[in-house]
Amino acid sequence: MQLKQLPEDFQQALPILKSIEAAGFQAYFVGGSVRDHILGLPIHDVDIATSAYPEEIKSIFTHTIDTGIKHGTVTVLVDDHSYEITTFRTESGYQDYRRPDKVTFVRSLTDDLKRRDFTINALAVDHNGNVVDKFDGLTDLENKLIKAVGVAEERFHEDALRMMRAVRFQAQLDFKIEEKTKQAIKDNAPLLEKIAIERIHEEFVKMLFGKSWKKGLQNFCDLGLSQHCPGFNGQTANLQNLLNTPDVLFVDETMVWTALGFVLGIEDEEFNHFMRQWKVSNKIREDCLATERMLLDFQSEKFDIWSIYLNNVDNLSRVEALCELFGIKINNQEVEKTVSEIPIKSSHDMKITGKDVIDVLSIKPGPQIGQYMTMLEKAVVTRSVENSFEELKRYLLKM
Repeated sequence: MQLKQLPEDFQQALPILKSIEAAGFQAYFVGGSVRDHILGLPIHDVDIATSAYPEEIKSIFTHTIDTGIKHGTVTVLVDDHSYEITTFRTESGYQDYRRPDKVTFVRSLTDDLKRRDFTINALAVDHNGNVVDKFDGLTDLENKLIKAVGVAEERFHEDALRMMRAVRFQAQLDFKIEEKTKQAIKDNAPLLEKIAIERIHEEFVKMLFGKSWKKGLQNFCDLGLSQHCPGFNGQTANLQNLLNTPDVLFVDETMVWTALGFVLGIEDEEFNHFMRQWKVSNKIREDCLATERMLLDFQSEKFDIWSIYLNNVDNLSRVEALCELFGIKINNQEVEKTVSEIPIKSSHDMKITGKDVIDVLSIKPGPQIGQYMTMLEKAVVTRSVENSFEELKRYLLKM
C-alpha cells in the first residue's frame, strides 16, 4: 500500500528522514501516527524509527537531546519542532513485566516491528508514502481488529500494561479484540498487579474517554482486569451497572471518577481513599468529592441552592451530565436559572469580614466568628439579605 499523500505532520518531518537517509541509514514514520492517519484520525505524535544508532543520529543533527538514549531514543530539534527518533531495537528479559532488562540496537526494521504490541501499531511508512506491513496490520485495520504481534502471551509477559492498552484501543477505535489476544489477556490478567498504578490509571481513564467506552469497560470486566485494580475486586456487578446507562460521553476525569464512586456506592472518606489508591490528583479528588455530594443531593431531591453553592457551582454541568447518565430526573433550566441568580461566587465576594463581625457585635475573636460568617454567607446565597455592608450589619444585629 502507498499513501496517496503524506499527511502534513509527516511532510513537516520529511527533512528529518531525508537527512538520515542521506547519511546512509534507513528511517520511517512508525506506530500510532501511521495507524491514525490510515484511519482518518488526527495525528498526535510523529515517531520516527531508524537503523542509525543514537550516536550516529547525534552526529547527523546539530540540536539533540538524550531523551531515552539507553533505549535508543534521541530527540531532534528542528525549526521549533521536536521529533523523537528511536533506533531499531530488540528487547529481552522483562523481569518486571514492564521494561526490558536488555535492549539491543539492530539495523533491521522487521526485527524492530516484531517487538511492538499490536499489528495495527506495527506499521511503518517511508518518505515516499510506502507502507511497510510485516504482520497484516492493514488487514486488521480494515477488519477493525486488535491483535497482538506474534504470540500474545509473550507480548503481555514483556509488558503487562499492553493488556490495558488493548481495551483502551478498543474503546477509542471501536474495534474488536482478536480471540487469541483476548484469551491471553484473560489468562494473564493477574500480571497487571506488577504494573505501577499511575500507568494503569492513565490507560483506564483514556479507555473511559473513548467513544466506545462501554465495549472497553465490558472487556475490562469480562477478561478479569478489573479484579487486579484498586477497589474493583469483587465489584464487577457494580462496575457493569455503567454498561446499562445511556450513551453519554465522559467530559473530564472528574466525571469519570465520580461516576465510579456512584456505582460502587462509596462516598466521603471511603471514596477519597479509593481515589488515593488510584493516585488521583488532589485537585481532581476535591472536585470529585464535591461533585458526588451534589449528585447524591439531586438523587435524593434534597438539594437546594445552598447545597449547590457549597459543592461549587462550577461542578453543576458535570452533575447534570451524570444525572443524564444515571437517569436522575432534574429540571435543568430551573436549576440553572436559580444558580445564575446566586449573587456571589465565593466567600471572598462577601461585603463583610470577620473583623467587621467582631467590631459590630463587640465580641472577642474565636470559633463563633466563622459560624457568624457562614450564616451571613448562607443568607446572601439564599437571597435573604443583600450583599452590602449596611444590610449585612443590620442582619447580623438581628441574629
